[in-house]
Amino acid sequence: MFERITEKLQDAVRTLRGLNSITEKNITSALADVRDALLDADVSFPVVKSFLETVAQKALGEHVARSIAPGQQLVKIIHDSLVELFGEGTNFCEERPLRILLVGLQGAGKTTSTVKLAKLLARNGYVPLVAACDLRRPAAIDQLEQLAMAESISCFADRSCPSAVAAARQALAAAAERQADAILFDTAGRMQMDGPLVEELVELQRTVAAQEVLLVADAALGQEAVAVAKGFHDAVGLTGILLTKMDGDARGGAALSMKHSSGVAIKFVGNGEHADDLEVFHAERMARRILGLGDVVSLVERAQERVDREEADRLSKRFKKAEFDFDDFLSQMEQIEKMGSMSSLVKLLPGMGSANISPKELALIDQTKAIIRAMTAEERRRPHLVAGNRKLRIAKGSGVALRDVNHVLKQFEQMKKSMKLMKKPQGKKMLQQMSSQSALEQMAKLFGGTGSK
Repeated sequence: MFERITEKLQDAVRTLRGLNSITEKNITSALADVRDALLDADVSFPVVKSFLETVAQKALGEHVARSIAPGQQLVKIIHDSLVELFGEGTNFCEERPLRILLVGLQGAGKTTSTVKLAKLLARNGYVPLVAACDLRRPAAIDQLEQLAMAESISCFADRSCPSAVAAARQALAAAAERQADAILFDTAGRMQMDGPLVEELVELQRTVAAQEVLLVADAALGQEAVAVAKGFHDAVGLTGILLTKMDGDARGGAALSMKHSSGVAIKFVGNGEHADDLEVFHAERMARRILGLGDVVSLVERAQERVDREEADRLSKRFKKAEFDFDDFLSQMEQIEKMGSMSSLVKLLPGMGSANISPKELALIDQTKAIIRAMTAEERRRPHLVAGNRKLRIAKGSGVALRDVNHVLKQFEQMKKSMKLMKKPQGKKMLQQMSSQSALEQMAKLFGGTGSK
């Protein structure tokens, strides 16, 4: 998400950084690119107008410190204004049990988001229960049960319930019996806001008295986002927004438009299809990503939460000694995958906000894993054994061409040579001089590369 805003805003930022002074004339000219970037990303015009007026007022009234270039100062003002525009979500209510009502249009991803949020809460010490209150969509209950079971999340579902309100009452009782302290209610949606939908949600809220009412919204809504957010907020009083499909929408205007129109902050964002692909929204971090300043904090947090530290330490020692084998290589790939998709990780690097890893490159990563898994245990431990007929057998077993196996072997040997070189003084100097772009290329080469096709 935000690729289009990011690309154009980063172009504007490069221009801004070259300013020698801040005047009304050059601000107007510089912000024209910012305006075009926001409008092109489907941010509603009133939001764009308000944002630019805020930036201009701050810039013209700002005292420029001697130690900071005027252009850099203006970039900081845009960053701070983006943070204000997104709004910072607040923590959940401390009352237990915590009751969360998830609402939204049909197809926004409420059911999957319900389980993702439950898993995130479980990682933070809660005992969650998800409740099936969508009795209108065929197979909605089946979907919730299957997703919850896959993630070991407690689920309440009763297909005999006459209404969503009855299901919610029974879910509250079930949560008490199972000693759950967070209850997430998955509700029905429609293609658009209508009377029956609003009435059902209002009645549900009266019944469960949810402390948190989250609007689950597709990030690709665009201009429609304003009306959707306002409609649900007027009906049930939203406390936050959960944006889904952030990995698929290149525009991102919905995020800015919904916060401005409803006054409700974005609290969570979904970045993929896996259960772990949901994260707390941080306005400042997102502003840094959009402006190409990177988000190393989120990268580190992902590593701390999802990576096996003992395994990471073991691999680190092996890599430093250049003693690693294909088992280590495969383990390293799996550790990084736990942190999220390669595309999402790259965007957290400074200067890489608009970078993309192509589907072809991602497919090569999967191909590399298939080749390694087609090796015997002995071959993975002793890579030098892979030659001649062994290569042919591995190629056949992984469904690839012989040249693909040769490419992986070549990349593996190159990586071992690089690791040995890094132990030497000249290697450490080379590592320090690597740019972000070369780092990205190294990541691509490390996990499959693009040279074989």
